[in-house]
Amino acid sequence: MTRLPPHAYFVVSAVFHYLGPAFAVLLFTRVDVLGVAWLRIASAAVIFALWRRPWRVWRSLDRTTRWLLGGWGAVLAAMNSCFYLAIDRLPLGTVAAVEFLPVIALAAVATRSGRNAVALLLAVGGVYVLSDVRLVASPLGFGFAAANAALFALYIVLGHRVAQSPRVRGIDGLALAMLIAAVVAAPVGFADAAPAFADPMALLAGIGVGVSSSVIPYVCDQLAMARLSRATYALLVALLPATATAIGIVVLAQVPSAVEVLGVALVVAGVAVHRDRRASADYSPTSRRRSSAS
Repeated sequence: MTRLPPHAYFVVSAVFHYLGPAFAVLLFTRVDVLGVAWLRIASAAVIFALWRRPWRVWRSLDRTTRWLLGGWGAVLAAMNSCFYLAIDRLPLGTVAAVEFLPVIALAAVATRSGRNAVALLLAVGGVYVLSDVRLVASPLGFGFAAANAALFALYIVLGHRVAQSPRVRGIDGLALAMLIAAVVAAPVGFADAAPAFADPMALLAGIGVGVSSSVIPYVCDQLAMARLSRATYALLVALLPATATAIGIVVLAQVPSAVEVLGVALVVAGVAVHRDRRASADYSPTSRRRSSAS
């Protein structure tokens, strides 16, 4: 593992983080959107559960920490569902770019500086350009993208609180949250996912989406962050909206217009410029705990 440079792990994480959703879009023709979202959450939950056995940790937690994890899992379920409903209607790169606006806003609130003010202006400008292009064509899709972005910000806040808990840390906390998310999302997602259980190829594809979107990126993130400085990692994260756009072009033939490229570029610039001194390395507002998901 240590023979590979840490940047290689980040590249793998960045590619799979959006390759999974791109494959999910292709799967929408065989399984309904919320069914695919549930398959992603449930398959990742099973893998993390077999790996970490998080129920052993759950027994030792106090009520406050359990409620915190419950809220984190519920937000994860809603966030993934909104993300999939958005990418069913909008290009992958657009949804990824919108997702980073509240992240930068959180950083600007936490660390008030001229640098973060510029970052926020760039990101707002980029999302405005994208909304001007897409809001008329698909207002519902943009609404889901905005909801996903807001939930992503809340997911970061709750994830940071879990990371600060002395009783549950790292992958164990994520494993518990993923199990809770699978249960929370089941009432709206399981029925839509049911046809996949009679279609082995669709079921395998759904599991593949979960592994690609949640398991591989998270593990690679941990390997990258262990050897990269915060500043370097934060700068690399700025490439994610562009990565999503590139994967959308290659896998889904979602070729952006010149205006959309400008919007994504502004968001990328905003992510690259912003800084948050208060967040920890593992749960900084730039670390992608959507694992999850999104």
